[in-house]
Amino acid sequence: MIKRLRKQRGFGLVEVIIALGLLGVIGIAFLGALATASNAIIVSDERATAESLSRSEMEYVKSHHYSIAPWSYELPLPPGWPEESLPDWWDTEAPHTLPPGYENYTATVVANRLDPQGDGAGNDDGLQKITITITFLADTPEEKLVITLEGYKTG
Repeated sequence: MIKRLRKQRGFGLVEVIIALGLLGVIGIAFLGALATASNAIIVSDERATAESLSRSEMEYVKSHHYSIAPWSYELPLPPGWPEESLPDWWDTEAPHTLPPGYENYTATVVANRLDPQGDGAGNDDGLQKITITITFLADTPEEKLVITLEGYKTG
């Protein structure tokens, strides 16, 4: 017996347009998610770098001897920074600076004496609070990342 072959029809124009529309919507959603993930990776990298830089600077400060007077400095050291605010271990001939590749970062380091005995006297009890603030300046002033690390140094 001879079977009749059915005439097969392809996809219609409306079905193809709907399929392309769905594919476009899925593609746009995928690209949006990809852009968001890319931005999150960039911000995460900046934060990790700033945290590493702050910890490195804290170790640098702790590796030097105890300086009685309160002191502070900023990296890179701006022109005209008052020399009397620098710690006594600061080398003005070869000043400490940020490593190469950190041009958009600034570090502010401040050391204040603490009074753990609570006697209110101006004497030094041998304890300083070290505060390191790392600032990352992105392309626009609104995109500014700040990380603050606090530690203590004994005399």
